[in-house]
Amino acid sequence: MKVSLGFSTCPNDTFMFDALVNKRIDTQEYEFELVMADIKELNDLAFDTNLDITKLSYHAYTHLLDHYQLLDAGSALGHNCGPLLISKNLIDKDTLDPNLKIAIPGKFTTANLLFSLAYPNMKNKKIMLFHEIENAVLNGTVDLGLIIHENRFTYQDKGLYKVIDLGEYWESTFNYPIPLGGIVAKRSLGKDHIIKINNLISQSVQYALNHPNESQSFVLKHAQEMQPEVIQQHISLYVNSFSIALGAKGRAAVQKLFDVGIDKGLIASSQYSIFIS
Repeated sequence: MKVSLGFSTCPNDTFMFDALVNKRIDTQEYEFELVMADIKELNDLAFDTNLDITKLSYHAYTHLLDHYQLLDAGSALGHNCGPLLISKNLIDKDTLDPNLKIAIPGKFTTANLLFSLAYPNMKNKKIMLFHEIENAVLNGTVDLGLIIHENRFTYQDKGLYKVIDLGEYWESTFNYPIPLGGIVAKRSLGKDHIIKINNLISQSVQYALNHPNESQSFVLKHAQEMQPEVIQQHISLYVNSFSIALGAKGRAAVQKLFDVGIDKGLIASSQYSIFIS
């Protein structure tokens, strides 16, 4: 059975999916057709329902419950791993001018949802691919940048400053881990296929954690400009026990994101279940 599979070129995704796409584990009856793209592009593909299985931002998923079911495996969720708001000069996070222009890595990224919760009056946003944001702040195209992925490890090297860690904001305000991105499957695949594929992804993540060196060539191939220490920091930060299975704590964090978004009028409630049963 051919199944389209989308995930990003970021080290956490290539690390987790290496065993699956390179058949280090038994993929059973499934042949995975790979699509690799930036998280904004993956979100866009999900809105067009072009992919059977895909990584997407949890924010995007809040708008797509009618088409997709969240898998227990493959999530980027944890502690101290949230998006950062950065600037070229030191700025007080408590006195931000609402007219400042902010670069965001996509309308439906979880980073933008967290920013909207923390700063609901700041709406002067410019959408960019995540790897363009640091330079946009440096050259003055925007006043602030909302950075994700490996940029959290590199912004200081470029002379940029952290205004606020939105992960810290989320954890201190709501006392839950930060749900950033998850893996979803088309509901039309049916429950049996969804559960089987979820189990395969969980096996792939566990294999990667048990054999970290085996994924190295695949990870390096798609992280060409990253230093090895940044790659390792990236994987260590975003791949953890929640990536094998959300569990009760992970599910509670995702549910909290939905509940807060609905309460603040940023997303609509849905009749569809969030989690596989």
